[in-house]
Amino acid sequence: MLRLEHVDAGYGDVQVLWDVSFHVDKNEFVVLVGANGAGKSTIMKAISSLIQPTQGEIWFEDNRLDEVAPYRISNLGIAHVPEGRQLFPEMTVLENLIIGSLPAAAKAHRQESLDWVMELFPRLKERRKQMAGTMSGGEQQMCAIARGLMLRPKLMLFDEPSLGLSPLLTQDIFRLVRKIHQEGVTILMVEQNVKQTLAICDRAYVLENGRIIMEGKGRELLENEEVKQAFLGI
Repeated sequence: MLRLEHVDAGYGDVQVLWDVSFHVDKNEFVVLVGANGAGKSTIMKAISSLIQPTQGEIWFEDNRLDEVAPYRISNLGIAHVPEGRQLFPEMTVLENLIIGSLPAAAKAHRQESLDWVMELFPRLKERRKQMAGTMSGGEQQMCAIARGLMLRPKLMLFDEPSLGLSPLLTQDIFRLVRKIHQEGVTILMVEQNVKQTLAICDRAYVLENGRIIMEGKGRELLENEEVKQAFLGI
């Protein structure tokens, strides 16, 4: 479904990604793990066409993403839940959700999608008329995820969904991500919480200094001695 082929990318003269290649198959739950500054968010921005690779290609189904304008990415069925949520704080929860369904294909199923996300996130249903910026961090993260689901995506990108959340709320968010995957959405997630993400994903890639250095099934990597020492402090 998604594949990156020998991608280099960065910001101006600063190269962040070096010859990055990986794939995500339909219905998979794939995770990119790595330390701060490893290049995880840069990969997500490149997939969403927010930055352009200096070398290599990015493909989603039969579409070459690095040749697509950023505003057209959602029309292909890719939803990006960005780091830091990026909600419209002075708009209501409901208004933020509706923005997620602006593409024509999603707009045609808007009410059905609203019913679905309100069932997934009953707290948002209670706060649907509340300004998004006045909610707690966990509630805002739920709203950002729900907004992405309003697109009815084929592929959902999650960039550090547990950032800034308490351990209890982090567990709630991971349960929701897993449920979304079980309902048929393909997922690519970048996350610093290595132990929990490797425990629930199908496959994972380890990123270090902008390069893929390891790949494998999530639980296999969880038992890998190098991963334990580098990320789990064992």
